[in-house]
Amino acid sequence: YLGEVADAPQQAVGDARGTPRAPAHFERRGGFDRHVHDAGRPPDDLDDVRELALSLPRSYEAVVRGRVKFRVGQIVYVAFSHDGETMGFGFPKELRDALVQSEPHKFSLPSQSDMRFNWVHVRLAAIDADEMRDLVEGAWAMCVPKRVAAEYAASQGYQGES
Repeated sequence: YLGEVADAPQQAVGDARGTPRAPAHFERRGGFDRHVHDAGRPPDDLDDVRELALSLPRSYEAVVRGRVKFRVGQIVYVAFSHDGETMGFGFPKELRDALVQSEPHKFSLPSQSDMRFNWVHVRLAAIDADEMRDLVEGAWAMCVPKRVAAEYAASQGYQGES
């Protein structure tokens, strides 16, 4: 989700399964998904996320108290649990309850002390590589200037909603 790029008012939308998602203002060029070979394949934990996160402009990896985190400046947009089975990611506060309620086997709310942040947890074993890409790109897009997100979207062949 690179929804922060568009200036249009944002509202919750759902995917084909009715899962609430942040607004998707970009789609693959001509319906061609360059990651089609990954469809349905679970991400290979931290390594797949690391490869994607480090390819994003202004993103870098940090290890804080033994936990791997990915940041833009000082803002953390993705973080892993110590065991690497759970990934926390930036997500709009106003949509996270609906996301967690729609798929509680995948998503969970952060601890009470982290509820003030735009944050949700996901079990990596419960998502495929395409969903991981959407979550990481969406979290990253919340942290960078709109121009940077728009340039990245264009470089990936994503197009704005019509």
